[in-house]
Amino acid sequence: MPLIAIDGPAGSGKSTVARAVAGSLGLPYLDTGAMYRSVAWAALRAGVDLRDAAAVAAVAAALDIDVGDTVCVDGIDVTDAIRNQDVNTAVSIVSAHAEVRAELVKRQRDWAAGNGGSGVVEGRDIGSVVFPNATVKVFLIADETVRAARRGEEADIARRDRLDTRRAVSPLTKAEGAVEVDTTATAVDDVVARVLALVPE
Repeated sequence: MPLIAIDGPAGSGKSTVARAVAGSLGLPYLDTGAMYRSVAWAALRAGVDLRDAAAVAAVAAALDIDVGDTVCVDGIDVTDAIRNQDVNTAVSIVSAHAEVRAELVKRQRDWAAGNGGSGVVEGRDIGSVVFPNATVKVFLIADETVRAARRGEEADIARRDRLDTRRAVSPLTKAEGAVEVDTTATAVDDVVARVLALVPE
């Protein structure tokens, strides 16, 4: 079974497309962004300095993160809590720490291994770092104004893009061999169909 990596900036449609592709193929789905958001939420709750890499990494290492239809951290349903503005602001800082990324990348690879090496995984470094040998690699893009409207975060979208593309570790970038798909004015069903067409029979 295939392993499909879907990357792209905030608001490009990764989650919507990845969920639909996974559903069409009957594959498990993993939202890696929710994992980083979970760490950010937990770090904020613990009151640690978000710029202290070692402290944030210690928080990440200790967490039980369950990402599925709902997101639970240490048994607490944080599905909605990890989407608030405080977490939106914190997540790019937290995800820039090499120690945090190492911890979560290991968990992401373990997740895939536990699913027989198959699944649909979405994030910002899936095709470039986490699964460079994925069966299919897709990089979604969209106009910044459209992405901001989708997320309702006009100022934050530009900030997230800047932080995600310029971070020293695993920056947001189009992976070698990835197929770029512009979702600006393309219906979700059409984007999903294009991704499905890339999956070998």
